[in-house]
Amino acid sequence: MPQPAKISIITVCYNAVNTIERCIRSVISQQHTNIEYIIVDGGSTDGTLDVLSRYEKNISILISEPDKGIYDAMNKGIQLSSGEILGVLNADDFFANGKILTVVHEAFSSQPAYIVYGDLDYVDATGNTIRKWRSGNYKHGLFNYGWMPPHPTFYCRRVLFEQLGNYSLAYGTAADYELMSRFMHLNRTHAYYVPMVMVKMTTGGVSNRSLSNRVKALMFDLKAMRANNISLPIMAFIIKPLRKLKQFL
Repeated sequence: MPQPAKISIITVCYNAVNTIERCIRSVISQQHTNIEYIIVDGGSTDGTLDVLSRYEKNISILISEPDKGIYDAMNKGIQLSSGEILGVLNADDFFANGKILTVVHEAFSSQPAYIVYGDLDYVDATGNTIRKWRSGNYKHGLFNYGWMPPHPTFYCRRVLFEQLGNYSLAYGTAADYELMSRFMHLNRTHAYYVPMVMVKMTTGGVSNRSLSNRVKALMFDLKAMRANNISLPIMAFIIKPLRKLKQFL
């Protein structure tokens, strides 16, 4: 029986001593047998590197050096990776169970898809679910109405990065949104939805820490919409944050 396709998981971290071990353990407990695990640390000083050293045998590639932010670190991870399929799981996130990458691999193997994505739960520091992001099936045009998949559940074939480019630092906190809209909306790449919670994300992202950060994030969203031919950018700009309301229901 041929070996299953290699999946490269990229974890970006910086001073994440309280969450990085949970993230690592969720990766190394995956049942999929061909995982390349890459960790890109921004030069942590809080004990994160001590935690990473305990899992050295489980990490394929580890670098620790200053970077230009989270998306610059993701790009470093992409450049270092060799897997056919790539995904990002950051230090504050963890897989919902040990079967996630098996499901991802089966989806790519059985579907004519270049992108696979699923659902996500937001959890608080104690692990209690406080928001539920249920993506639903993608149809072309949904980005015009503020839709996007949860980035931590977003997996794609390496060829997309090679042909369409990596994360652009010009879009600040919206770099993940810009890349997904570039891949899915602008270039109409076939995507497949897995209707299950794939990742649990700890709340408290950079773009949500203050009103000014939220406004900056929305401006970056609008810039990304215009760059990727989203035909109703003002409507999408208004609806996109409103879509989050149903995640609390």
